[in-house]
Amino acid sequence: MDAHAALSEIAFWLERDLAPAFKVRAFRTAAGAIAGLDPAHLEARVASGTIERVKGVGSRSAEVIAEALQNRVPQYLVTLRANRREPMPDGLTSARALARTARIRGDLHTHTEWSDGTTSLESMVEAAAALGREWIAITDHSEGLSIANGLSPDRRSEQISQIADVDEARNDIAVLRGIEVDILEDGSLDGSETLLDALDIVVASVHSKLRAPADAITARMLGAIEDPHVNVLAHCTGRLVAGARAPRPQSAFDAPAVFEACAEAGVAVEINSRPERQDPPDDLVELALDIGCLFSVDSDAHAPGHLDFVRDGMARAADLGVPAERIVTTWPLDEVRTWAARRR
Repeated sequence: MDAHAALSEIAFWLERDLAPAFKVRAFRTAAGAIAGLDPAHLEARVASGTIERVKGVGSRSAEVIAEALQNRVPQYLVTLRANRREPMPDGLTSARALARTARIRGDLHTHTEWSDGTTSLESMVEAAAALGREWIAITDHSEGLSIANGLSPDRRSEQISQIADVDEARNDIAVLRGIEVDILEDGSLDGSETLLDALDIVVASVHSKLRAPADAITARMLGAIEDPHVNVLAHCTGRLVAGARAPRPQSAFDAPAVFEACAEAGVAVEINSRPERQDPPDDLVELALDIGCLFSVDSDAHAPGHLDFVRDGMARAADLGVPAERIVTTWPLDEVRTWAARRR
C-alpha cells in the first residue's frame, strides 16, 4: 500500500471519530513529510532505521510506513477500517431505506485552514472527491467571527481566486465559492453586497448572544432570510449535545415563523451532521418538514474526515421522514446552481 495514502487515510478516520487533534496532526504531518519522496528512498530509510529522522515522522507513523512498504495494509489502518463497519439498522420502511441510500452529491457547509479548519482547501476537495461527492462548497467564516479566524475582504478575494484555480484543475468534482456568514444583531449579514454577489453559496448562522430573548433571535433570523443572497440557514438552534463545550441548550425563537419564511423564500434549513450539534433537534426538523421547507444535510466539516458526517445526517433525515427530493445536497450541480441564484 502507498505509505502516503495510508497515513492520510488514518488521519481521515481519526478525524471522523473526533480523535484528539494531536493524534490527527501526527499522521497528517507525517503524510506531508513523505509526500513526493521516492519509495526506494523510504525503503532505504526504513532498512537503516533512520525513517524517524525525517522531520515530522514519529514512531507510530514510522511503523505505518514500514508496513505499507511491505505491500500490506498497516495494522493500525486495518483496525480503524474495521471500526467503521456500520450495519444497516433494522425495521426501515422502504421509503426510509430509499431516503437513507439517496445519493449524497454535495456539501454546502465546509471549512478549511483559511478560517478555523485544520487542512488546506485542496485536501478538503480531494477528500470530498474520494467520498464520491460531485460538488462541494467551501464556506469559511466571515470577517466578524474573529474567534474562528474569519476572512477579511482581501483574504476572501484571495480564497475566491484559489477556489477558482482548484475547480479548474479538477474534472471529478466542482468547487463552489461560499461563505458561512454571521447574522448580526440587527438581522443583516456580516459581508458587503459586493462580496456576497461574488459567491455561489451563502450559509447564514447566528453565532453570538445565543441566549438572547426569543423575539430578538427570531428577528435576526427573519432579517437574514429576507436577504436574497442567503441559501441556507445553518445550525439554527446553536445547541451542543456533546463535546467539551456541551451541553449548550438551544436558542429560543419562533420556529414556525422562521421556517415559514424559509419555505416561502426557498432557503434550506440545514440538518447539521456534526455529532456534537445534530441541529435542529428532531421536533424542529419535523416542524420544518410539515411547513414545506427544503433541507441541506451538511457536514460542517473542519477536517477531511468530518466530511463523512453527512452519512449520519442523511440517516437521521431518513428516520425523520425527510424525502430525498427536498434535500438540496442530493441534487445535481446544475439544479443547485439554479436554486442558489434564483433570488439574486
